[in-house]
Amino acid sequence: MSDHRQSRKRRYITWGVAGVAVVAGAGVAAQTSMAATTWPAQKTFTGRAFDTCAAPSLTAMKAWHTGFYGAAAVYIGGKNRGCSQPNLTASWVKSVSTLGWKLIPLYVGAQPSCQTGSSPEKITAATAASLGAADGADAVAKASALGMKAGSPVYLDMESYDITNKACNDAVLTYVRSFDKALRAKTYRSGYYGFTSSSAKAVATATDKTDLPGNLWYALWDKSNTTTGDWPWGATQFTDHSRAHQYMVNSKETIGGVTITVDRDAWDAPVAITG
Repeated sequence: MSDHRQSRKRRYITWGVAGVAVVAGAGVAAQTSMAATTWPAQKTFTGRAFDTCAAPSLTAMKAWHTGFYGAAAVYIGGKNRGCSQPNLTASWVKSVSTLGWKLIPLYVGAQPSCQTGSSPEKITAATAASLGAADGADAVAKASALGMKAGSPVYLDMESYDITNKACNDAVLTYVRSFDKALRAKTYRSGYYGFTSSSAKAVATATDKTDLPGNLWYALWDKSNTTTGDWPWGATQFTDHSRAHQYMVNSKETIGGVTITVDRDAWDAPVAITG
């Protein structure tokens, strides 16, 4: 998911054991402002997942359903989403879920003003809270329209930025908190994708954890299929099925005669509730 927003589409043009799904309440305790709400039981997947810029066709998903991967991340929305999604419909979600796939909703929202590169939607101190609220509401609407029900997670994609820039980092955390509060207002769980050297680190090491995501998907491209052996922060953080690890990128793979370039993920975290 390196520079997914602008360059991932260009990146793809140019160049385990299957897990089981369990129902659990994991990830809720890690999030604040949730106690007064009755939450649907969480669906958790533990195993190998993949993410790719555009959701594959149903034919491809059938071919790839061999047991090596058990879950797939899909980009449900966001003004900074890098690829069009002709296959990603409610019908597709229903069909691949029936096949047995677990789905991981990913939303590419506003990006930091101090980030390298251009983005259609940027976070500033003045707009962080309102943008987060609007994008969170949009993420819920997009997930719901695809048949991803209340209780599902939405993972906010935050690409790499200079977290030593305090004003920029503060604005990002304001945006993230506002985004997460909008999710939880509609009974959707909060998740976050980021880099261990920057965006994920900002969340994991924040002194004030209020309203920050309860599930963390960290990018560390060490080719290690684990969510524990290379976990770079405190052992008590994001426990009880709340971690995912993007450990390999740009892996061109052929399964069942269908070739797709994907990123590999070790997954032990919530997935969408469908069906």
